[in-house]
Amino acid sequence: MPYRLGVDVGGTFTDLVLTDDANGPLYRAKTSSTPADQSRGVLEGIEKVCRVAGITPNQIAEIRHGTTVGLNTVLTGTGATVGLITTKGFRYVLRVARSRTPGPLAGWITMIPQDPPALVENTIEADERMSAQGEVIRPLDEVQLWEDLQRLLKRSKIEAITVSLINSYANPAHEIRIRDIIRDLAPDLPVTLSSEVLPEFREYERTLTASLNAYVAPQVGRYLDSLRSRLQERGVPARVSLLRSDGGLMTLEAAKERPVNALVSGPVGGVAGALFVCRMAGYQNILTIDVGGTSTDVALCINGEPDIGRQTEIGQFTVRIPAMEVRTVGAGGGSIAHVPELTKALRVGPQSAGADPGPACYLKGGTEPTVTDANLVLGYLTPKLIGGEITLDIDAARRAVQKIADALGLDLYRAAEGIINVVNENMLGALRLVSVQRGYDPRDFALVAFGGAGPLHANAIAKILGSWPVIIPKGPGLLCALGDLVTDFRNEFARTFIRTFDQTSTAEVGRLLDELGRNARSWLTEQGVPADQQQIRYQMDVRYHRQGFELPIEVDLEAFAREGLDDVARRFDEAHDRLYSFKLETVKEMVNLRAIGQSRSRPPEIPRLPVGGPDASAARTGEQQIYYQGQFHTAAVYDRERFSSGNRIVGPAIVTEMDSTTLILPGYVADVDTYGNLLIRPVSGS
Repeated sequence: MPYRLGVDVGGTFTDLVLTDDANGPLYRAKTSSTPADQSRGVLEGIEKVCRVAGITPNQIAEIRHGTTVGLNTVLTGTGATVGLITTKGFRYVLRVARSRTPGPLAGWITMIPQDPPALVENTIEADERMSAQGEVIRPLDEVQLWEDLQRLLKRSKIEAITVSLINSYANPAHEIRIRDIIRDLAPDLPVTLSSEVLPEFREYERTLTASLNAYVAPQVGRYLDSLRSRLQERGVPARVSLLRSDGGLMTLEAAKERPVNALVSGPVGGVAGALFVCRMAGYQNILTIDVGGTSTDVALCINGEPDIGRQTEIGQFTVRIPAMEVRTVGAGGGSIAHVPELTKALRVGPQSAGADPGPACYLKGGTEPTVTDANLVLGYLTPKLIGGEITLDIDAARRAVQKIADALGLDLYRAAEGIINVVNENMLGALRLVSVQRGYDPRDFALVAFGGAGPLHANAIAKILGSWPVIIPKGPGLLCALGDLVTDFRNEFARTFIRTFDQTSTAEVGRLLDELGRNARSWLTEQGVPADQQQIRYQMDVRYHRQGFELPIEVDLEAFAREGLDDVARRFDEAHDRLYSFKLETVKEMVNLRAIGQSRSRPPEIPRLPVGGPDASAARTGEQQIYYQGQFHTAAVYDRERFSSGNRIVGPAIVTEMDSTTLILPGYVADVDTYGNLLIRPVSGS
């Protein structure tokens, strides 16, 4: 029987979730990542999860994979040497960029700008010009371009070239011709056209996005080739798909050609997994918090759908790609606590002990106090993790945290609790960015916590935020891999169409949207998606006339044909008022039209737990002391694998499982639902 596999490669661990096409049980595994060659760690994980399931690797028919190879390439500055060809007069387009103020207190003075993916010395100008309507104003000077290209290739070791001409989104003819010239001169040199990567106006964003695509393509290509080669060597015939930044899938070939669309594929897998389990649990509006070893990723989802933005932040770059609105802060289990000599105020992160040397309690050479050490000192963690594969040393954790206690003049436990309180506030700040700052009340959302450390901190964060219930899915440390498994193919087809509403008509806009929709259906068919599993959604980017930036508005074609542009204008006013607390009685202007094609295949079945009563004593394995709000409490310890549906766990309690630990604070209870989720709420009156 063929099997499907979800794989998420993190900085410390590689997570895998396996199921069969008959929607049988889910098999889970966790292995150490291999940063030098991630494909080796993936193959080791495949062999481990196959042993757990009792199958051979050649029975895996499909692998859905989230990776951070492209993201890490950008953040570490280890990408290709990129040549850039732009229109004459726009050589400095990436250097001019857009103004930004990185922080208060003259932070812009101390900021070291990150070099753009294509340097000025590797940029040449093409003598050509298109109008914004796609008309040729000045023909391409091919002779001069040929000479400039020869000089560039001789002078620099160019590994990839980006072609980004002004107004090429309206007419890509000159970009296509330049690609032909490059192929005649250097047939093996990868070429990225901005009109194919981002066929929209705004030359800086288009040039930056296309250049980043060229910048990461060689590194991503080498990893994917290595992965494919290792799979073939092991006799694994699986079709491999990569998770896109917007939560969709793309083929291995598409990922090699457009790796920029998968820059943040790692964090979005967890959001997809959280939505999957919460839809079954009956919750549509959720806040997600994914706490790993070095960072925390948060997101907001409404009506069972993630919030897809048109751009995302990668280091100092604002990249124009469709991506889930995921915010990241440097707060995780490995975040290091320190007390600056000048302020004497406790700080946690963003520095991290990472996987090597790791927290002090791992006994791998780390000596600095981390969040994990503080959790262990407070009794929130049991001594063994990953099913006993990692044993924590409480004495090493105490020695590390004692440094903070001495610096602050506190006892050991108050210092450890201070570390946890500070890191919780850091995580809380990220959640406020995706909720309160965007006009949403977090009390209207459930909080879904996952990642290795998310369930440890979720109860305390929800206490401040007011988001109930806290939902802890089963296998929270592997939820990103489950998210990879439940995603489907997705792609966007856009066209810049700048018109005020009184300059066009419902019929004209409808025809353009329908054309984009046909392109989306054609692409889905090429990916092998059956017609009955294809779904097309439509959007218009709208702004007030003469405004600088726009908001995406969903469009249903049938309703649009009946209600027209007036309904779009009304819904734009509502969205603008919610985000910015005002609306204007002025002309609206559309900027981009978009069709989003996605598949809707059958997701795996989550097995239901046997029904039991409120009594959870059968799952109780012991008890231990925890320190909370200045005093010690006796907390019961439970094995999550022994729970039944309907069990109730009264805090204080610690729930252990292979990949994570959940803390239930005094004054709170957790109910086990039919799918094994823990639903944490305050006790009435708490």
